[in-house]
Amino acid sequence: MNTVGFTWQAAPAATEMEVLALDWLAQLLRLPPSFMNHTGAAGRGTGGGVILGTTSEAMLVTLVAARDAALSRSGSQGVSGLPRLAVYAADQTHSTFFKACRLAGFDPANIRSIPTGPETDYALDPARLLEVMQADVDAGLVPTYVCATVGTTSSNAVDPVGAIADVAAVFNAWVHIDAAYAGSACICPEFRHHLDGVERVDSISMSPHKWLLTCLDCTCLWVRDTHRLTDSLETNPEYLKNDASESGNVTDLKDMQVGVGRRFRGLKLWMVMRTYGSAKLQEHIRSDVAMAKMFEDAVRDDDRFEVVVPRNFALVCFRIKPHGGCMTEEDADEANRELMERLNRTGKAYLAHTVVGDRFVLRFAVGSSLQEERHVRSAWELINKTTTEIMQEQIVVE
Repeated sequence: MNTVGFTWQAAPAATEMEVLALDWLAQLLRLPPSFMNHTGAAGRGTGGGVILGTTSEAMLVTLVAARDAALSRSGSQGVSGLPRLAVYAADQTHSTFFKACRLAGFDPANIRSIPTGPETDYALDPARLLEVMQADVDAGLVPTYVCATVGTTSSNAVDPVGAIADVAAVFNAWVHIDAAYAGSACICPEFRHHLDGVERVDSISMSPHKWLLTCLDCTCLWVRDTHRLTDSLETNPEYLKNDASESGNVTDLKDMQVGVGRRFRGLKLWMVMRTYGSAKLQEHIRSDVAMAKMFEDAVRDDDRFEVVVPRNFALVCFRIKPHGGCMTEEDADEANRELMERLNRTGKAYLAHTVVGDRFVLRFAVGSSLQEERHVRSAWELINKTTTEIMQEQIVVE
């Protein structure tokens, strides 16, 4: 159990099981064969995967690979051209992206956070992306990396993968898909369209520890060309050289991550997939989505509330809405904050919040492996009761 699988030779079983589990999951997601470690009768392909700890690591290693590729393309000597490299993402992209950019050495002045709005349901607008990237080229910068998100943390917005890949291709920029949460839903055919265009991106990551019944930490990263990753991350000291690695027929996962040593992460993903199977995993996702829809319907049926953004998966973003002339937007924000704090103090339900379009919004997420409809109904009854109490208190004060 305490394997240290930095090279294939150090732990063949750990490496082979991880490679196998990643290929299984790639097949469930219907990723192109170019992202898989093994491509059937054709044997070993150019792509492949690795299980990392978190999405932060997946972003960091792909940013480093994209950085080095851009420097090479631009004829830079060493890192002298680094100040000219630019990276792009929507303002809804997880904050870890901007942290990873700084760690990879990108100038903060060249990290583009592109504004989104309700007209695109807070997804990245490809036309706006094209405009920003072209402006950077005109200013002498080198577009290097675009991060598209399938299921943003704040509101579950979905960036249009195919259209973004088309824009990035104009500038030869690396495209990464962050599907940390919602990627799990894409094992179901009815949600797979959110990944349409994936065959034109360079890398994709998703985290089974978020919604696919797998223990933390388990982030799966696939790249279309592993050489672009290993060229930047490979280490080959004399004491790690061995015949298996030299043959080129095995995978040394140490060359696809920041560190050298690594845990046996493939075992838990393999166990989950073998224990549940594809049908039960899909059932788990569909059950959570159905419960979220049930909650969403209850919110829409109560005229005191509004659903702020469309529900794409199992997250409902809602709020007490301003009503009449007695509750302004500012009053509504305060009422929602009070509702959240009271609910969380009960210990019976826990809600988190976000800010969407300058509005304080509550987030109701269905995703626990033990969650049932009765829990969702109970939570809604508690929300309903607590909201009534808050509004009655406001009437008394007025």
